[in-house]
Amino acid sequence: MEQETTFEPTTKTATSTVKTVKASGSQILLNGLIEEGVTTIFGYPGGAIMPIYDALYDYNDKLKHILVRHEQGGIHAAQGYARSSGDVGVVFATSGPGATNLVTGLADAQIDSTPLVCITGQVFAHLLGTDAFQETDVINITTPVTKWNYQVTDAKEIPEVLAKAFYIAKSGRPGPVLIDITKNAQLQIEDFGPYVKCNHIRSYRPKPQLRFEFIEEAAKLINEAKKPFVLFGQGVILGKAENEFKAFIEKAGLPSAFTIMGDGAIPTSHPLNVGMLGMHGNYGPNVLTNEADVIIAIGMRFDDRVTGRLDKYAKQAKIIHLDIDPAEIDKNVKADVGVWGDCKETLPVLTNLVHKAEHTEWLVKFRDYNQQEIDQVITPELYPQGGEMTMGEVLRVLNEITGGDAIVVTDVGQHQMVACRYAKFNHTRSNITSGGLGTMGFGLPAAIGAKYGAPDKTVVAIIGDGGFQMTPQELGTIMQFGAEVKILILNNSFLGMVRQWQQLFHDKRYSFVNITSPDFVALAKSYYIEANKVSERANLRTALENMINHKGAYLLEVVVGKENNVFPMVPQGCSVSEIRLK
Repeated sequence: MEQETTFEPTTKTATSTVKTVKASGSQILLNGLIEEGVTTIFGYPGGAIMPIYDALYDYNDKLKHILVRHEQGGIHAAQGYARSSGDVGVVFATSGPGATNLVTGLADAQIDSTPLVCITGQVFAHLLGTDAFQETDVINITTPVTKWNYQVTDAKEIPEVLAKAFYIAKSGRPGPVLIDITKNAQLQIEDFGPYVKCNHIRSYRPKPQLRFEFIEEAAKLINEAKKPFVLFGQGVILGKAENEFKAFIEKAGLPSAFTIMGDGAIPTSHPLNVGMLGMHGNYGPNVLTNEADVIIAIGMRFDDRVTGRLDKYAKQAKIIHLDIDPAEIDKNVKADVGVWGDCKETLPVLTNLVHKAEHTEWLVKFRDYNQQEIDQVITPELYPQGGEMTMGEVLRVLNEITGGDAIVVTDVGQHQMVACRYAKFNHTRSNITSGGLGTMGFGLPAAIGAKYGAPDKTVVAIIGDGGFQMTPQELGTIMQFGAEVKILILNNSFLGMVRQWQQLFHDKRYSFVNITSPDFVALAKSYYIEANKVSERANLRTALENMINHKGAYLLEVVVGKENNVFPMVPQGCSVSEIRLK
C-alpha cells in the first residue's frame, strides 16, 4: 500500500512502493512538524539553529513563525498557546544562552503539565564537550525540568525522535519535551520517506487500564458520605473531561472547589462550584475541608498552597484520589482509595455507581461561610466606599464588560490571586496562569501565545507592575505580528505579595519591595500600541470598555491602592481551617 507524502521521487522495496526524497535534517524536521499538525512556532534564531531557520524560509505558507524578543518569552508564549488551544506548543531556540533561556519556561511547563516540544540547535557533533562557542550541555541542564529530552547527532534519527517527542508531550500527564539537534544533523542529507506518528512506546504507560475494584470502593465511600467534598484541578481540563466531571458532581450533589489551575473546568456560576481552594482561596472550602467526611480529589496534586500544614489536613476524612499520574497518589496526602487512570474514562464509571443525592444541609454550610466572606471581604473589595481603587473592583467591572467569556491570562502576585478569586469564567481553558512555579514575567508572553491558540477569543493579560517589567520586551512581538492582546496593568507601586507578607509577618519591614515603574503608556506607544492610564474610579468603566472594544492590542494601566491586601489568607505553617478573613 502506498503511503502519502509531500515528495515526488519514489524508491521501490521488495514489498511496497514508498515515496522518498533526499532532504536535509532541517527539512525532515519541518515536514515532521507539519505532519504533527503544527501551524505556529515561537522562536528566536541563532548560529547553531541557523540551518533550521534557513529551511523555514521555504515553509512560510505552512508554518507561521512568531519572532519573540527573548527565548523565555518564546517558551511562555508556547505555553499560552498550548493552554488556550489544547494542542502542543512548539518553540525554537539556538544553543548556549538560547537554550538556557528556556529553562524557566520548561520548569513552569513541567510542574503545570503543559505539553511542549522545544527544539534547540547545538554545535557540530565533533565539537561536543570541547567548550565550543555557545555550547552548553543542554541535555543534563534540562533533564530535571522536562518529561523527556534527547540529543540528535544524526539526521536519520529525526523522524522517530520527533514523533516520540509529540507522543510523550501530549499523552498521559502532559509535559515539556526538548530535542537538541547538532548542526551537522541539521545539514545532513538523507532519504526521507513518509512520516509515521508514534502511538506506543515500550514500557511507557501513559493511559493505565481501569481498575474497577478501586472505582467501586470509591463509589461506596461517596454513597455512604454525609459531607462529601470534591477538590478538582487542571487534570479535568487536560483530560477533556469537563462534561464527565459536571455529570458526576450533579448526579451526586457534590460541593466542588477548584485549585487555581482547575479554575474554569466548570462555569464559575455553577451552583455546585463553591469556590477556590488554597492560601488565598475562599473561606468555606478551606474551613470545611476539615469537616468533610469524604474528600474526592480529581486531577489535583495536594500541593502545599492547597493543604497548609499536612499534619492538620483533613484528618477526619476518607480520601479518594483520581489521577492519571500514579506518582501523585499518596505523595503528599495518603489516599484511602487511589484511582489511577484517565478521568475522562474513570469519571463515567464512577458516575454510574454513585447514587443520586443532593446533600442540601451540607451545601448550606458552604453558603453560610460564603456569606460571611461576602460581608467581611468580598463586598468591601468589589464595592469599596471611597478611597483608592481596589484590584477586586477592577475585576468586577471587567467581568461586567466581558460577561465571563474572555480568556484571562495572569502574571504572578496579588493581582493573580485577585483574578483567580473574582474573574468569571463561562468556558474551559479560559484561565491561564503560572501555578506551580509562580513565574513572574509569564503573563505578557503567555497572553500572546494564548491569542494565537484561540484567535476568536478576547484575551486579557492581567499583570502587576513588577511582573510586567520582567518581560516588557515582548511588546515588540505584539508590534511586529499584531497579536490583539489587551494588557491590564494593576499598578500598586509595590511587589505586592512580598509586601503583604512583610506587613503581616515581618513587622512592616518593607525590604526592597518598593518598585519604581516607567511611564507604561509611553512605553506601549513607543511600540505603536494604543494605551491609557486611569487613576480615578469615575473613569474606570469607560477606560476598560475602550480597552476591550479597541481594534488591536491595547495597554491600560490602572492605579490601585498601594497597601491593600488579599484576603482570606492561610498563614504559612497553619491549618487550612485557620484561614484569616482579615
